[in-house]
Amino acid sequence: MYMIYIAATIGVLLAILYATLILLSHKPRPPTSNESFYKTNDATNASYDLPPRICSTSPKRVPKVEISVVIPCYNETKRLDKMMSEATEFLKQHYPKNYEIIIVDDGSSDGTAEYAIKLANKYSLEPHTLKVVQLSKNRGKGGAVTHGLLHTQGKYALFADADGATRFSDVVGLIEYLDSHPKEPAIAIGSRAHMVNTDAVVKRSLIRNFLMYGLHTLVFVFGIRRIHDTQCGFKMFNIDSVQRIFPHMHTERWIFDVEVLLLGQMQGMAMKEIAVNWQEIDGSKIDLARDSIEMAIDLVVTRLAYLSGIYRLDECGRIGKKSQ
Repeated sequence: MYMIYIAATIGVLLAILYATLILLSHKPRPPTSNESFYKTNDATNASYDLPPRICSTSPKRVPKVEISVVIPCYNETKRLDKMMSEATEFLKQHYPKNYEIIIVDDGSSDGTAEYAIKLANKYSLEPHTLKVVQLSKNRGKGGAVTHGLLHTQGKYALFADADGATRFSDVVGLIEYLDSHPKEPAIAIGSRAHMVNTDAVVKRSLIRNFLMYGLHTLVFVFGIRRIHDTQCGFKMFNIDSVQRIFPHMHTERWIFDVEVLLLGQMQGMAMKEIAVNWQEIDGSKIDLARDSIEMAIDLVVTRLAYLSGIYRLDECGRIGKKSQ
């Protein structure tokens, strides 16, 4: 009888845990109709159709450019110029007329979209080289990155933070790694792990470093053990890995990087950390206390949701609906 009570208690606890996971699991909203359009720096101020959304079940897309760069933005008029300056200088020199930049304005209120188009003119970009997509409502960095990457046309697609904290020319190392895996999905991960003992990290506040190491510990416990820096906003994918990862993304907030790597790891993708140069830039949107708690919760929920089968490789439930 005693064992029956124990088994019943365990069963109830597991049921509560499963119900809690379902309650806390992420359900990304479908894009609205106006999020399928972009504007560029032409004289018409017209809206143009984005390329069709990449789906996991679609035939492999034939690239139309070599490099796509996706930059998620939320109120970035004070920081975007540095990023655009470095990116356009590098891309014009190494991939002339063979690249695209997609700015995903994640519900900004400071005119980021209009400012990005002014920067396209400032750096003499031909129309449609820069595409500005405005999300109807703030989704979070992960949602903005995912939306942008699912509409890219590049052989390789990079997402990079708008603050320009990572030196853009370091993308060379990421491209070299992807070039070495031409026939399989692969991920090149910009990494600051080599900077742990440098002034850039040591001079951070005690609480910021404490939270950073706490997150690293959680990430290790929940299964990402080969990657030391999961959160650097400088990651590059070949077209195969974009198609196999981003249609399935659930997480739209800060911890989305971990889900990206989990999906890559679950599917046996080649991935490697590549050292990059990085500096702290003022103006971070992270609220240390609130967002650190949310990141920890999201990390636990995401990992357990995959382990329990709540999350699957089914485009967040859309594949099942398509077949009905």
